[in-house]
Amino acid sequence: MILGVPKEIKESEDRVALVPAGVHDLAQEGHRILVEKGAGVGSGIPDEEYKGAGATLVAGPAEVYAGAELVVKVKEPLPAEYPLVRSGQTLFTYFHFAASQTLTEAMRKSGATCLAYETLEVGGHLPLLTPMSEVAGRMSVHEGAKYLERAMGGRGVLLAGVPGVEAAEVLVAGGGVVGSNAARIAAGMGARVTILDVSLERLRYLADVMPANVTTLFSTPYALRERARTADLFIGAVLISGKRAPVLLRREDIRKMRPGSVIVDVAVDQGGCVETCRPTTHREPTFVEEGVVHYCVANMPGAVARTSTYALTNATLPWIRKLAEEGLEKALRGDRSIRSAANVVRGQVTHPGVAESFGLPSVSPEEALRSRA
Repeated sequence: MILGVPKEIKESEDRVALVPAGVHDLAQEGHRILVEKGAGVGSGIPDEEYKGAGATLVAGPAEVYAGAELVVKVKEPLPAEYPLVRSGQTLFTYFHFAASQTLTEAMRKSGATCLAYETLEVGGHLPLLTPMSEVAGRMSVHEGAKYLERAMGGRGVLLAGVPGVEAAEVLVAGGGVVGSNAARIAAGMGARVTILDVSLERLRYLADVMPANVTTLFSTPYALRERARTADLFIGAVLISGKRAPVLLRREDIRKMRPGSVIVDVAVDQGGCVETCRPTTHREPTFVEEGVVHYCVANMPGAVARTSTYALTNATLPWIRKLAEEGLEKALRGDRSIRSAANVVRGQVTHPGVAESFGLPSVSPEEALRSRA
């Protein structure tokens, strides 16, 4: 199979979808890999390493998309890339379709097949989302601590406090991978941490493994609003696979928060869990609404590109190899996890969560394959 690795063009996105070790393995198995020149520079990987591993370097994205049967990326295609995506092609990346009807319609019209990292499921887990959730969860505390500084627009609160002055209050909504990583880092920095979740089983687990300065609390709208009022840092870490994130805090709730407190909405990729959230970039990461600093960067792990690239490709390479070896149809028909990653197949929406988000019809991946056979 011919695989393509384009350079990411999203603002401040320095990750790359395949590292030289992956190129080497795939090339040894007889596949051809087209890598756009400069694709790995932001992650500290020069073109020479790709060439030495067996890749064919190409000048630009048009050559990647024109030649590749399977395009592997990190982030969703942007409007400049829409015309390059062609019918019959397969794209494997983070799509987060529920956050963008424009992207969804563009991929439907392309006739391509879109496999989303974030919905690929194995035994109830999302293994391709996990590594970036780990990074984003840990980063959320770093960024929150920074923007609590007065010079950055915050309240002027030190997360850990000092003897005689209480530590900051950190509220984490969601006890999954993002939330648990955020809570652990915040606790390690000495903050007073509360983590909310709707699963008692998950809360029992967190109560067992978290440090003593982490409190678990069953999540209700009332409990969330009351805790948010006194929080110095609120971290939104909720996820419903394939669907838009639920809005947990409304504008009226934000008005009641402390002036200069900070919101880090990690769910921004899926539309955000705070009503006042809007996507930002690493170049301009924050804005202020109702006196509260909002950090809503849609590709947080891109700021630590080298760590993120290697963490991501450790997880994705086995699935890329499977697609390359078996081809799309065999992989879709024979592997439940690959089917769970299918959001659009040959122009038809195949993920119920995406369909529900925009009121679109949905078919199974197998039906989409049959109808376009």
